[in-house]
Amino acid sequence: MKVLVIAAHPDDEVIGAGGAIARHVARGDEVSWCVVTEGYDPPWPKPMLEAARTQVHEVRESLGIARVFFCGFPTVKLNAVPYRELSSALQGVVDEVRPEIVYTTPGNDVNQDHRLVFESTLVATRPLPGSSVRRLLCYEIGPTAGFGTPSSVVAFVPNVFVDISPFLAAKLNAMRCYRTELREYPHPRSLQGIELFARERGLRVGLAAAECFELIRELS
Repeated sequence: MKVLVIAAHPDDEVIGAGGAIARHVARGDEVSWCVVTEGYDPPWPKPMLEAARTQVHEVRESLGIARVFFCGFPTVKLNAVPYRELSSALQGVVDEVRPEIVYTTPGNDVNQDHRLVFESTLVATRPLPGSSVRRLLCYEIGPTAGFGTPSSVVAFVPNVFVDISPFLAAKLNAMRCYRTELREYPHPRSLQGIELFARERGLRVGLAAAECFELIRELS
């Protein structure tokens, strides 16, 4: 089975679906990963940008991801990118990978890049004749999905829970690669915070650890 994980920023995929990715790989599925944005100088110095690209490849190796695609759009500036351009870039990746399962960012997240990637994923995976996509899910990015805004109408409502108990260590090991992104506890982007979040999600459904998703569409 072919799986595509779309991330607005490097680390979205590990925080939201690192355990599910490790589980897919363990089951023999071919996982591809699309990183939509990247930093730029200024405000990020070139050594940090080089470290960020290195970390992506370390995560790919850590989780056993087959391929990684870089769209190269500017991080936190996706609102300045023409909608057609972003959607076409994701469409190109979907056409090349031909995935049956697609994981993407949540559409009701406080982070604007996450919302725009979600909307463009809907376009790139629309159920037209010949589409390979059978299942489309949003993963939960704990640090930003829970904040919401005063104008929010719909919150992230998980309806799929994945048991990552055997893969929690793999998720945390992958997150350790993100040395420039990790923070100290009690920041939600700390190793302890990510583990606690996975265990809390597991407690909701009687598991030692879980990741939760919103199922957008499934064809069977």
